[in-house]
Parts: sequence; structure tokens; C-alpha cells
Amino acid sequence: MKILISGASVGGPVLAYWLRRHGFEVTLVERAPAPRKGGQAVDLRGAALVVAARMGVLEQVRALRTTMRGMSMVDGDGNEIMRSTEETISGGRLDSPDVEIARDDLTAILTAAADTPHLYGDSIATLTQDDTGVDVTFDGGGRDRYDYVIGADGLHSNVRKLTFGPEEQFLKHLGMYVSIYTADNFLGLDHWQLWHREGEAGFGLFSDREPAVMKVNMGFAAGPLDYDHRDVEQQKRLVQEHCSGLRWEAPKLLEAMWKADDFYFDAMAQVEMDRWSRGRVALVGDAGYCASPLSGQGTSLALVGAYVLAEELGRAPEGAFDRYERRMRPFVALNQALALENPGMAASPESVSRAADGISLD
Repeated sequence: MKILISGASVGGPVLAYWLRRHGFEVTLVERAPAPRKGGQAVDLRGAALVVAARMGVLEQVRALRTTMRGMSMVDGDGNEIMRSTEETISGGRLDSPDVEIARDDLTAILTAAADTPHLYGDSIATLTQDDTGVDVTFDGGGRDRYDYVIGADGLHSNVRKLTFGPEEQFLKHLGMYVSIYTADNFLGLDHWQLWHREGEAGFGLFSDREPAVMKVNMGFAAGPLDYDHRDVEQQKRLVQEHCSGLRWEAPKLLEAMWKADDFYFDAMAQVEMDRWSRGRVALVGDAGYCASPLSGQGTSLALVGAYVLAEELGRAPEGAFDRYERRMRPFVALNQALALENPGMAASPESVSRAADGISLD
């Protein structure tokens, strides 16, 4: 049976790996012309670590984990007002079994493990399904027919739009926006995070394996904004507009933003849907149940969701999507709730642990 997966970030390669193990013929299509660079550090916790171990990549992931020594909070003039060598905002407690890793490092590991044909620089243009399969046309002009199509293509999923309708009916905006990009490490950060918030805007800075550069996380609070999620220049103008009032090194950070070639920007939002499948098309990860970076569990949800979906398709394609939803929905609910537990602050360690282990993979 032939399966097409749209999206080659996290959920797509994991799904491809397991589907191939179950005997399916798999193709990945990815709009980007090459593996995407940049992005924030992401976390693998609980059940996601089990999936990584079963894929045989957990030791590779651990070898490339971030090695933070701690973090500081500073005021608007750069004066340190709090310091911790026990935990960080991005990764939690430093002595936990959880793994924090740069997103592009994780994607490279998962893509290599998937060992699946990729159609980079292309995207699905149309989907037409019947009782026996799905006819697909591509933006690049190609055509093919598949038994199933899976959307693993993120918050702004193209597969979801083509199959279920405009994203506005599924997105729950959480009142914040974030940008992430790389800058020269002019502060000399050494395996350290530095965070500042003033009013409705703020930034986080951290340096890890490459001492010459640091990752900038700059964001602001705002209601829904009308912008093109593929127009990088427009997004940079939004960050400039909303963060230009920040003091200390903020002007240098904004200057670096305009030079960055790995800039990422998006809303903090969740995806809420009554169904993650329609006919022979289904969604996995952020496309179907984004929990937002505020949950700290988006990557783990994608890994686990891909594993469960592949397992159910491998067991028997008939009824697989229903079984996938029954197993995943309680787990998704626990993890989406983390982003809403303490608005503006992290969820409690107890809630995070309960959510991370809130599904059985046996």
C-alpha cells in the first residue's frame, strides 16, 4: 500500500520510519527546498523517549542534547535579578531524564532514520479521494494515487486546509507571538540562558555548542494579527514594531534579526478538531492537535502520535484512524492543558510529568 506524508519535520519522518517497518511504501513531500534550519530547542519527555528508544535513535538524541548550566533573569537595564543552576525556562530541571535538543539536530536524526524518499521543494495542490484511494496533484506538476495521505505539516497544515477547510475554524489563539533566530554571541553566553520581559514583550537568549552564536527568542503579547505566515519581511516588521520599546541590548538583537537567514515567527496557538481524519486522509502532530510551544510538549506529541498512527495502520488499515483517535485524544488533552494551566508561566512539574507519561505504548 502507498502512503504519502506531507511534512518532513518531526512527525513526518517518525511516521515514515514506522510505516516502512509495517511494510508500507512511503513518500514524504516537503514544501521547503531542503531540510529546514533553525527553530527553538525542543523537548522529548516520557512516552516520546520510549518512541525514540524503539527507533534506535535515543542515544544519538542524547549525544546532541543541549548542555545548559543554568539561566538568569535580568531587568530592563541588564541587571541580573534571578539566577538558577538547577533549571531553565526552555528545558526544565537540568537533572531530569528529559532531553532538550535543537530542533534541526532532531530533524536530521529522524530524517536519516526514516530512510524514505523525499520530494523537497514541492507541495500538494489538490486531494481527491474515493472509497479506494486518494488522487494527488502536486504544485510541481506531478500526479499520483495513494491509498492514504497523512498531513504532518504543522500548525498551518496544507493537508488540513484541503481536507477540512480554512484554519481559522480550528486555531485557538493564545495571545502571544514568538520569533526565533540566530545572532552573533556578543554577550559571551556560555551554555547559559538569559531571559527578560518588560510589559507585553520580552526575549530569551541562549548559547550551547557553538560559542560564537546564540539563539534569540523574541516575542510579544497581542491578539490575533493579520499577516502572511510565509512573508518573512512582514513578520520581522511585526517583531520590530512590538519589541522596539525593549531596552538594554534589544536594539542589537533587532538589528541582528534583520540579518538572520534562519528567522522563524508564529503565533502561540492550539489546534482543536472534532476529528483528525476524513475518509483516507488523516492528520498527525501540530496539524491535528498543536499544543503550542507554551506546553513544551509539541514535539513529544508528534513523536507519539506518529508511532500510534503507524501502529494502528500496521495492525489493520480498516478502522485504524478511529483507533488512533481513541488512543491519542486523552493524551492530547493532558498535554494541551499544560499551556493553559498557569498563563504566562510554566505548568507545574507534576502536571508535566503526568501529561508526558499519559499514554500506554504497550
